[in-house]
Amino acid sequence: MTVYNINLGIGWASSGVEYAQLYRAQLLRKCEQTIKFVFLDFIKNENIQTLTENIGFKDDEIIWLYQYFTDIKIAPTSVTIEEITSQLHAEVTKIEDKGKVRRIYYNSDHNYINCHLKNEDSDIVDRVEYISRGKLIRRDYYSYVRILSEYYAPEDNAAKLYMRTFYNEDGSIAYNEYVNEDESMFVFKDKVLYTKQDFITYFLEKLNLTEEDLLIVDRSKDIGQTVVQNKGAARLGIVIHAEHYNQTATNDSNILWNNYYEYVFMNAHEIDFFITATDIQNQLLAEQFEKYYHKYPKIYTIPVGSLSTLVKPEQRKPYSIITASRLANEKHVDWLVKAVVKAKETIPEITFDVYGEGGQKRLLKDLIKENNAEEYIQLQGHVNLSQVYKDYELFLSGSTSEGFGLTLMEAIGSGLGMIGFDVNYGNPTFIKDEQNGYLIPINLNEQKESEIVNHIADGIVRYFEQDTHRFNEVSYEIAEKFTQPVIAQKWKKLISEVLYD
Repeated sequence: MTVYNINLGIGWASSGVEYAQLYRAQLLRKCEQTIKFVFLDFIKNENIQTLTENIGFKDDEIIWLYQYFTDIKIAPTSVTIEEITSQLHAEVTKIEDKGKVRRIYYNSDHNYINCHLKNEDSDIVDRVEYISRGKLIRRDYYSYVRILSEYYAPEDNAAKLYMRTFYNEDGSIAYNEYVNEDESMFVFKDKVLYTKQDFITYFLEKLNLTEEDLLIVDRSKDIGQTVVQNKGAARLGIVIHAEHYNQTATNDSNILWNNYYEYVFMNAHEIDFFITATDIQNQLLAEQFEKYYHKYPKIYTIPVGSLSTLVKPEQRKPYSIITASRLANEKHVDWLVKAVVKAKETIPEITFDVYGEGGQKRLLKDLIKENNAEEYIQLQGHVNLSQVYKDYELFLSGSTSEGFGLTLMEAIGSGLGMIGFDVNYGNPTFIKDEQNGYLIPINLNEQKESEIVNHIADGIVRYFEQDTHRFNEVSYEIAEKFTQPVIAQKWKKLISEVLYD
C-alpha cells in the first residue's frame, strides 16, 4: 500500500501547500505508511532534490514526473567543474568567476560555458549553458549524472527551446520532449504522447495502482480530470487548501466554486473523500453539497499542520508582539504596523517583530521609518520560528482569509495570546474570543482602513491590560488538539475507513 501525494511544482519559497505536505509526511512516517510525493511540473534551473531536501522531504519519497521514466534516482548534485571541463575535449583559455556562475572559455574564446554552481563557495555544478558565438545552444542539468539536456535554436534574436532529452544513468536516451511554445510531445522508443495530459496519463498507468493505494491530490486545477479518469482502482482524495467558493457570487439557488476545485466538486461522485483543514470548513462544505446538489460526499477534517511538542518559555519578553507571514498585500502587515504605532501611544513598552519575506518588504520599511518606529518595530526576515514564538506574549494576524494558518497553530503551540480578524477558517479555529485573545470584526466593503487599524490597536491595548497568563493557558489547551499523536490518529482513521470499511 502506498499513499501518493500529487502536487505540481516546488521552489525555494514554498507555499502553504508544500508545508502541509511536509507535516503530512511526518505524520504518515509515524504511521509507518509508504509515502510518495509526486511533482508534475517541469522544474527549471535547480536539481529537484535540492528543493525537496530543503523543505524536509526524503529522497526516496520523491517522484518527479520527468525523471520517473529514467533510471536516475533522486539524489543530491555532485558533479564538479573538473568533470564538466574534462568533457569539453578542448583547451580552456580563460576562466571568469561570477559568484555562483563560473564562465569557462575554450576554442580561442569563441565558445564558452556558464557553470551554474549549487553554492557560490563550492565547485558542484547544477547546470551548464553552452554558448557558441554569443548564442545559447544547449543547457545540461545534473545531479550525480547528467539528467537532461535542453536544445535551443535562434529565433527573433533570442534562443528558443525546441527539445529536451532525458537520460538514463549510463547516458543512454530514455525519451525526448519536443517543445513548441506551451505545447509538448513526448517520444519514447515504443510510444508517442502528444500532450502533457497524455504524459501524466501514461505515468498514472505505469504506477499500476491498486485498491490498496491512496491518491491524495493537493492541487487539482488542470489535472483533476486526468487523475479522476486514470486513478484505476486506487482511492482518490482531494485536499481543500483555500476558500472553496466565491461568497459574493453565491445565492440561495447557485454557488460559484473556486475554479481550483470546480472540476472535482462537480464530479464529487468520482471522489472517494475530501479533506478540509478545519471543522468550520468541513461543516460549510457539507451543507453546500447538500443544499445545491443533494450530495453527501465523505469529508474528513485533518489539520494541515501538527505540533511535535508544546513549547514552554522560561520567561516571555514583556509587551512583546510577533507576526509571521509572507510580506504580501493580502496579509495586511501594514495594518498591523500602523496598529502597533497607535497602541504604542497608550502602552509605551510595546515592541513588534515581523518575520517573513515578500514583495511588501520595502513598503513596510518605509512605513516604519515614516512613523519613527525603527527602535520598536523590526523586520526580522525569514527564520526558523520553532523556538522563537515562546519569547513573545502576543501574536497578530492581519490576513482576511486563512484556510488554516500554520503560523497561528505554531503560535498557540507556544502559548501566545492571539489577535486576528473574525474571518473563516483559521482564525476562529485558533482564536477563542475573550479567552485566548480577540477576534476583530471586519467588513472590507464598509470599513475604512483607519477604522480597521483602530480596532486592532484597541485589541492590543485590551490584551496587555489583562492578566495575560490566562490567555497563555487557553492557547495551550487549544494547541493540545493539534499535537502529532492526535493528528496521526486522524490519518489512521481515514486510511482505515477509506481502504477497508
